[in-house]
Amino acid sequence: MKRVIKAVLLIIAVFVLGTTGYVIIGLLTGHHWSLLNCAYMTIITLATVGYGEILDMSGNPIGRLYTIVLIMTGMGVLLYGVSTITAFIVEGDLTKALWRRKMEKEIRKKRGHFIVCGAGSTGFYIIEELLATGRDFVVIDKERENMERARKDGEFPYVLGDATDDDILLKAGIKEAGGIVTALPDDKDNLFVTVSARELNKNIRIIAKVIDPQSRSKMILAGATSVVSPNAIGGLRMVSEMVRPHVVTFLDKMLRERDEVYRFEEVRIPECSRFIGKKLKETGILDEMGIPILAIRESGIENFIYNPKPDTEIKKEMVFVVLAKSDEVRRLKEYL
Repeated sequence: MKRVIKAVLLIIAVFVLGTTGYVIIGLLTGHHWSLLNCAYMTIITLATVGYGEILDMSGNPIGRLYTIVLIMTGMGVLLYGVSTITAFIVEGDLTKALWRRKMEKEIRKKRGHFIVCGAGSTGFYIIEELLATGRDFVVIDKERENMERARKDGEFPYVLGDATDDDILLKAGIKEAGGIVTALPDDKDNLFVTVSARELNKNIRIIAKVIDPQSRSKMILAGATSVVSPNAIGGLRMVSEMVRPHVVTFLDKMLRERDEVYRFEEVRIPECSRFIGKKLKETGILDEMGIPILAIRESGIENFIYNPKPDTEIKKEMVFVVLAKSDEVRRLKEYL
């Protein structure tokens, strides 16, 4: 885009200088050429269309020398400008620039979305899951190759840049975001992003990745809502493969399925719900919607109620843990 702007400015400059030159030559040689005629003479000279001279150059060596110089310099500038603009269009830069502007406009409209910092080895799987479950999110990464690899599974808005830069976080809509996952390869970078995110949005949910277990307490102090260690998760997965292989296989198949995407999801009872004060069996969730409720957690209480009974009373801000497809979860939220 900078090359195109430079080329356009050069063409305008040549036109303005060419017109001004003819005006000055006219004054020096005793001719009162109008500005329009001087501009027209400049255009037909630069365009080499072969029209006759609108300004009489016979017996005017200064005018003819100036026209020669204008043709030689002007043609060079025009060729540079045309080739630059043509390359800009042919190479797809124009399409990319328009798409990028459209994407930035789309990001500015987002509210309550998620931000993923890092599309590398960990971030790739985060993006894959967000795409599979139809979440609204924006990705930040410095490497275009990481972004292109992640976008093979589906389109999503992104910002190319360093997530530790506040301006990049603002471009991703940090002030209006509902949550941010920082999955950068270095604990120091994840810590920096955590501090910046908490400073820019006091209410955002921050999930931070740690490699060194000693960094966990620092992340929490910096403002992280939750901290996840890939090494710890990997260890739990390995022992689960040993002691409960069928459960692990079940979860693997569920996560990899693309035709019917089932997930363990949480649904919060809104304050305005018509079911507050009623029993679970009276809501119709179990019978009419056929969605199994695996656990319930009341607001302000740490423990869960597993396999809740049908006569369990529904309370404000209660959270249901369910196993359902993404569209079923959306319908359940609307129903409640």
